[in-house]
Amino acid sequence: MYEVPVWLWVAFAVTVVVSLTVDLLAHRAAHVIGFREAAAWSGVWVGLALVFAGVVFVVLGTTAGTEYTTAWLLEKSLSVDNLFVFAVIFAYFKVPRAYQHRVLFFGVIGALIFRAVFLSLGVAVVSRFTAVLFAFAAVLFYSTYKLLKDEEDSFDPGKSFAVRALRRVIPVRDEYAGAKFFVKEAGRRVATPLLAVVAAIEAADLIFAVDSVPAVLAISDDAFIVYTSNAFAILGLRALYFMLSGLLDRFHYLNIGLAIILSFIGVKLVLQASHKIINPDIPEIPSPVSLAVIVVVLAASVGLSLLRHAEPKPDQQPDPPTPEA
Repeated sequence: MYEVPVWLWVAFAVTVVVSLTVDLLAHRAAHVIGFREAAAWSGVWVGLALVFAGVVFVVLGTTAGTEYTTAWLLEKSLSVDNLFVFAVIFAYFKVPRAYQHRVLFFGVIGALIFRAVFLSLGVAVVSRFTAVLFAFAAVLFYSTYKLLKDEEDSFDPGKSFAVRALRRVIPVRDEYAGAKFFVKEAGRRVATPLLAVVAAIEAADLIFAVDSVPAVLAISDDAFIVYTSNAFAILGLRALYFMLSGLLDRFHYLNIGLAIILSFIGVKLVLQASHKIINPDIPEIPSPVSLAVIVVVLAASVGLSLLRHAEPKPDQQPDPPTPEA
């Protein structure tokens, strides 16, 4: 655990609040977000995360800075899988593209709250019961198996527990009403499908937390490191979605890359728990090594995917030149 000064927690909280406020004001009017706008915002979020990494390096030291950077990049890479689910949810509910940013904005706020709860509980449990790291490793190995076997659980947005719970609490109409979440019909308040979409997004994040929370706890057991890294990765998720929404089907090798990363983190957890419980001579995997592995594997999986997409298919080969008469 690091001795994090109160002002650093305050600085982090202010940064998040100000960033969300600026983002909300910048997207006050519902509109379709194009690639250039999404790329610009994605650059802003990545830059902000890296600037904060520099602050962590200066204030808390090299080890803490490396752990933060590793945890942020790990969560960033795992969150790419969320983008496919976002696309499924938006297609299922037929969400107009102009309203998708508003949905993801509130989805991010919910994710920040839920991750704070889950990560706090995870840090508390790990600090008291180190053996739970073996269970976390088992979760990551099982996730690796599902990714490699292409046996990921099918996600039906309409049947998610959050959407079903919402429909029990308040009626949900079939038609959208602009960017509104609630409207009045026959003197009573009813929800629009947009609120159901937010509920489905939150349910999806809870599912993905099963993988990401154990994974990030393998990098650090410090509450400040794990939460701030998760928060900055989540903040950039919306821009990343709009930037890559038209390219998701090109990442053919992404699942393999994520499987390698998850299995590597699983091994790291096993060694970490064994070092603390069984024998202190059992080596642990240093954070710089973890960072290097994640960078190399992620870059390779994305690079190979783009190369495969760039290769012409057999039926797309150019016709041979016509011989001159």
